[in-house]
Amino acid sequence: MPEGGAVYIDADACPVKAEAERVATRHQMRMVLVSNGGIRPSANPLVESVFVPDGPDEADKWIADRATAGDVVVTGDIPLAAKCVATGARVLKPNGEELHERNIGQVLATRDLMSDLRSADPFRQGGGRPFSKADRSRFLEALERVIRQARAL
Repeated sequence: MPEGGAVYIDADACPVKAEAERVATRHQMRMVLVSNGGIRPSANPLVESVFVPDGPDEADKWIADRATAGDVVVTGDIPLAAKCVATGARVLKPNGEELHERNIGQVLATRDLMSDLRSADPFRQGGGRPFSKADRSRFLEALERVIRQARAL
């Protein structure tokens, strides 16, 4: 097993699992797919699948309990990202946006504001733009960069 950090994937709704596996494998870095189930295990010996019990935020709790400096976490869950940033882990959203100590406060505040707006207006339609090829490309570039930085620790 390679030494050093791991790539943790909040896998239930992650659109870039295959891309993350390719990059992690190229760097000989362990990758852990964490989900409530329904994810097909990889045959890659560097990829581990962890199935957590059903329940709110179980995958998030599992990742937050383990991610530390030298690890990379891929998630769209902002509270999980904040916990991982606090432990020194590198955090990427699936669109390639890096979350770190300089921006996580603003990202959390925006998330909370949008949540409040949605709850105040039941007719407000949620969602942003759909996931694109450009998002996938940005993710690949960002993951390559943060793995190199994490490995330098």
